[in-house]
Amino acid sequence: MKTAVVIGGGPAGLMAAEVLSGSGIEVHVFDAMPSVGRKFLLAGKGGLNLTHSEGPDAFAGRYGARRAQIESLLRSFGSGQLRGWALGLGVETFVGSSGRVFPRDMKAAPLLRAWLHRLRASGVQFHMRHRWTGWDAAGALAFDAAQGPRVVRADAVVLALGGGSWSRLGSDGAWVPLLQARGVAVAPLQPSNCGFDVGTDQRKGWTELFATRHAGQPFKSVAISFTSSFGETFERKGEFVATQTGVEGSLVYAASALLRDEVARAGSATFYLDLLPDWSAEKVLAEVSHGRGSRSLASHLKSRLGLEGIKSAVLYEVLSKEQMLSASALAAALKALPIRVVAARPLDEAISSAGGVLFEVLNQQLMLEQLPGVFCAGEMLDWDAPTGGYLLTASMASGFAAGQGVARFLGAKGS
Repeated sequence: MKTAVVIGGGPAGLMAAEVLSGSGIEVHVFDAMPSVGRKFLLAGKGGLNLTHSEGPDAFAGRYGARRAQIESLLRSFGSGQLRGWALGLGVETFVGSSGRVFPRDMKAAPLLRAWLHRLRASGVQFHMRHRWTGWDAAGALAFDAAQGPRVVRADAVVLALGGGSWSRLGSDGAWVPLLQARGVAVAPLQPSNCGFDVGTDQRKGWTELFATRHAGQPFKSVAISFTSSFGETFERKGEFVATQTGVEGSLVYAASALLRDEVARAGSATFYLDLLPDWSAEKVLAEVSHGRGSRSLASHLKSRLGLEGIKSAVLYEVLSKEQMLSASALAAALKALPIRVVAARPLDEAISSAGGVLFEVLNQQLMLEQLPGVFCAGEMLDWDAPTGGYLLTASMASGFAAGQGVARFLGAKGS
């Protein structure tokens, strides 16, 4: 019987193991952590977003510059196949109001337990606390295990080592120099779906007063827009959160790839915050221009526009006194308040990472051209996607493809 090793016990690695075990191949999964699926479980804490229900064309468009490569993977294992796979584990799914797809019970743990039970029943063997350190001089896989160094030989290997975010859960990017030493081209890992530090020419972060009073508070029912120096645009309604030094949250994450790349090119990026997206600019100007008598400006904005709390405070944070007292300038700012970001938060804080093994050095089965028998899958590949089920779906689709690729490479049954 042929033997395959899967290194990495996240969704991509487990999916590759499932495909391989169904092809009559002896499968061994190695992971540096004490248990598998740690990031998967964390992602499910607030409700496991498995995938998204939008159509194939829109779905594929979420992967930006890597659309063609990911779309090819999704043809074999896309949103519909993922939902069917979950149902096969006894986990029913439903479509939420935003189009996102969740398990009925919203939890990750029951699905992972059922999955691991099925994998073990099919003969997959798990080896925990094994940190991959590359290859030895004879070409065997080398690991640092709890019992000491260990070498393992296999007919093929799937690397599913994750990206560079959330290192405490195992995705630390330690594999990058190991592959680069073998001549594999790897794009630098960068934060994705991440927060940002705000700043001005005079300071980085919010003022102490704003940070003290409003860090951790959400901007709700707002919209942001952004146009990059290359003409790429983003505009969406939603919410995000002020942090001690900047901004984070779903609306910021959705724009993070464009903002990150602009900061890298220009040193900063400015998005425009619409504090009243359901109001027309004309109505805002009329309300701001309305006489306020002896009332303070803050009271006036609250009574006429319903503006208070963090929404009111951010105006004072960004605008000058003269702008605040000018009805036209203030009204314009309420619909397009410039928020300048000067740095993405560190990679280890990001939900996911961009960059990784270039698709150009892989064949269509995700095997490294320079290392026959070595396949790559998951977030360690060079692709980027927003949250909303797109990350998990593409990771599992790549694991599915890598598993099929190994089976073909080894001439396994059904391949």
